[in-house]
Amino acid sequence: DDLPDGGARHFAKTIEEIRKISPDTKIEILTPDFKGDKEALDIIIKAHPDVFNHNIETVEDLFKTARPQGNYQRSLNVLKYIKENSDIITKSGLMVGLGENENQIIKTLEDLHAVGCDILTIGQYIQPSKQHLEVDKYYTEEEFEHLKELAKRAGFEKYQIAPQVRSSYNAFKLCA
Repeated sequence: DDLPDGGARHFAKTIEEIRKISPDTKIEILTPDFKGDKEALDIIIKAHPDVFNHNIETVEDLFKTARPQGNYQRSLNVLKYIKENSDIITKSGLMVGLGENENQIIKTLEDLHAVGCDILTIGQYIQPSKQHLEVDKYYTEEEFEHLKELAKRAGFEKYQIAPQVRSSYNAFKLCA
C-alpha cells in the first residue's frame, strides 16, 4: 500500500512469473483497493489473473469502524472497474459478527452483485487480538444457511458461506 501504484506492479510481475513456470495454473489475487487508482487497476487487468478478489469485508454502516483506511464505495468501484474493463472473474468477501443486521447484509450483497461481482465468500469474524474489534455475535449454522439463501436471492450463483470460510476457501471449486 505504501508504493505509488499500491503494489500493482508486484502483483503483475508475480502473475507473469507464475505463467512462465506453469502456464496452466489458475491465478487468483487478493488485492487492496489501490486507493481507486485506475492506472494501478489497468496494470492488474493487463496481467490478467483468472480471478480478481478484493474483499468488501463488512457492511457500509460499519465500514469506517472495521476498515478506517478504506471506503465502501471505492471498494465497489474497484470491483466494477475490473468487471467493466476486462473478462476477469471478480470475487469479494464479507465477515459477519461485527454488529451488522440482515438489511445491511442484503444491501451489501445487492451492491456487490450490482457491480458485477461473480463470486462471494462470507465467514464468521474472529477477533485476532485484543487490539482488534470484538466479536459482536457468533452466527449459528442455521444463520449461515440463511445467508446462503440471501446470496441466492441477490443473484449470486457461486459462493462459499460458512463459519470458517475465508477468501481462498475452496477457491478451486468456485472457478472450475
